[in-house]
Amino acid sequence: MTHEEMAKTLEATGEYRVLRRLSPRTPLKADGPTRLGLFVDVETTGLDPARDEIIELAMVPFTYSLSGEVLEVHQAFQSYREPSVPIAPEITALTGITDSMVQGASIDPDVVASCVAPAAVVVAHNAGFDRRFLERLSPVFTTKPWACSMSQIEWQVEGFEGTKLGYLVAHAGFFYDRHRAMNDCLAAIELLARPLPGGGGTALGKLLDRARRPTYRIWAENSPFEFKDLLKARGYRWNAEGNAQPRAWYVDVAADLRDAEITYLQREIYQADVNLLVTRIDAHDRFSDRV
Repeated sequence: MTHEEMAKTLEATGEYRVLRRLSPRTPLKADGPTRLGLFVDVETTGLDPARDEIIELAMVPFTYSLSGEVLEVHQAFQSYREPSVPIAPEITALTGITDSMVQGASIDPDVVASCVAPAAVVVAHNAGFDRRFLERLSPVFTTKPWACSMSQIEWQVEGFEGTKLGYLVAHAGFFYDRHRAMNDCLAAIELLARPLPGGGGTALGKLLDRARRPTYRIWAENSPFEFKDLLKARGYRWNAEGNAQPRAWYVDVAADLRDAEITYLQREIYQADVNLLVTRIDAHDRFSDRV
């Protein structure tokens, strides 16, 4: 009996779930137009893109159909980068990357630009983190639409627990060597390639559909202080960063919810017919500090 036969026998009892190691995908033939996607992941010295630095970058191109079917995964790019300060022990513990591994290493900006240029979309698992670092690394990342496989798929609605990549792939039935940039990219592409349990196509299809839709950021500037907990409970976030945006509560909503949210603020928060700052956001700007 082969290992796969043994695994199926265990699963057939209903008493076991078997996780299979991630293996390379078999290329599929295209029935129609295709696009090139690029999955990216960075390891960094910390969480602040204004202060911390990239120490590893991986980029994996993949061909997909317009309906969201992953057809082929192509040769990946991976490079270390030596930061200006020693890597903290907790970062080494998390990523496995040591000072000796990155010594003298750099990321060639021309190679990065050549990898990114043909992509129709850049995808990351937590694009709000990766994009902010990568736009500081190379301006080419500002020219592409982005999608986030963590936040732009309703994983819990689809029956998954949590949104961390490790949880998602385990629920999908496979495992991989985690916390290395290239491995994370390959695992995320495999996750996106699989049909969602709730039906309706692949995870990538759902992601692309969500990414294509514009959203609207509504700023509750100068909102009464006593309503801050109400705004927070409704999903508003506070912008406390030193950027060009207002220091105020804000929320991102879909186009069909924009007018209702403005009405809510006018009636329940300001209790007056005030003019509110509203910013349209699409995939070219979403997850960027430029918004």
